[in-house]
Amino acid sequence: MSRKKIWIAALIVLALAAMGYANFAFRRKTGVEVTVDKIQRRDLEAIVTASGKIQPKKSVQISAETMGKVVNLGVNEGDTVKAGQPLLQIDPKSLETLVQNHEASLSSAKYMLDQTKSQVAAAKVALKQAQDDFKRQEGLWKAGLTTKDSYDRAQNTLHAQETNLTQAEQSVQTQEARIKVEQANLDSARYDLNKVRIVSPINGIVTRRNIEEGETAVLGTMNNAGTVLLTIADMSVIQGEIEVDETDIPFISIGQPGKISIDALPDQTFPGKVTEVGNSPIQATGTTTTSTTTRATNFKVVVTIEGVVPGVRPGFTCTAVITTATRQHVVAVPIQATTVREMVVDEKGQVVRDDVAGGRRGAPPKRPSSTPAELKPGQSRKEIEGVFVMTGGRAVFQPIKTGIAGEKYFEVLSGLKEQDEVITGPFASVRTLKDGDAVKLATGPGAVAAPK
Repeated sequence: MSRKKIWIAALIVLALAAMGYANFAFRRKTGVEVTVDKIQRRDLEAIVTASGKIQPKKSVQISAETMGKVVNLGVNEGDTVKAGQPLLQIDPKSLETLVQNHEASLSSAKYMLDQTKSQVAAAKVALKQAQDDFKRQEGLWKAGLTTKDSYDRAQNTLHAQETNLTQAEQSVQTQEARIKVEQANLDSARYDLNKVRIVSPINGIVTRRNIEEGETAVLGTMNNAGTVLLTIADMSVIQGEIEVDETDIPFISIGQPGKISIDALPDQTFPGKVTEVGNSPIQATGTTTTSTTTRATNFKVVVTIEGVVPGVRPGFTCTAVITTATRQHVVAVPIQATTVREMVVDEKGQVVRDDVAGGRRGAPPKRPSSTPAELKPGQSRKEIEGVFVMTGGRAVFQPIKTGIAGEKYFEVLSGLKEQDEVITGPFASVRTLKDGDAVKLATGPGAVAAPK
């Protein structure tokens, strides 16, 4: 080969090397633009948010206990009532007549009892005379001073009087039993008569009135609900009945603090506590089996509001924010920085990298093997939650273990320390970054997230 060709080849090699170095340097200078946030300690609060309705803790639905026309309706919706206050009355005419009939029957039974007792007294007198006569005839018969006919007649009279007395005494028992029945019927009729006057069982507010004066109240049966005349609610204790998704129920327990906001009372929040957590899911009504299987499973949770809520009404829509856990001064990572990657791990679950030095902070790692054929004995692939830490111009995937989730940050139990710079954005970059990718800090405002 001539000297000229050698020089030409050398120049070509140098040119290619220069192009490669320039490309490498350019790529190092360019890379993927990212924003980062420095890890620091924060106070975190885990919350569960759910919507529901405002309800009084104590509410009573008043139904008629006897059928009849409503008269003397004395309350309207919104009226404040006290326990024992008359609310309405059902026409008592038919029940008053029934009471009078039973009173008359009872009086008749008592009169018959008196007559029967008189018959008992008369039967006792007649029996005494028959006994005396029989003893006299018996003595005469033994002395041979009377006839057999007289003796037999005296004996038969004695037996007849004994029978009469027994029948009279039985009649007394029958009349006494009848009096008890008539007395029970009268008591029942009087009790029913007292039902026509309906009074308030509690202190509260009339929140619903379903009857008008002159309408007929209907009693409930097995297949037909009775007429609910009034609903009275004790508004002194108010609670929010909310529907919580099944995934949040394990974190909610009785006594946890919460705040309730009511749509009808904007710009106000009311403190409360969890007082009830449902053990069974809320049953959907009027849905088919197919729609039920696709419907979200929710549980009833009750948050009792502390204090008085002026102007509140049952049925108001509300939103409850329940604090399920708090952490003070813990290492926290922005939620948007966390992601999941499939990594090669050894039998101990540790991430395996091609370059051992790459596992150390400050040294850019090489990417892990990507083909299953390159896995070594004891190694496997596993999806791991972690973050990308910006180290030496590279995105290093760092597995982490998280605790509670705050509104914007996760508690970090292991894997990160203070002042680590984790990549938080852009969103698309965090989702597509690979371990070892070249990155550079985005210029302009927000390149490094300011501590909050």
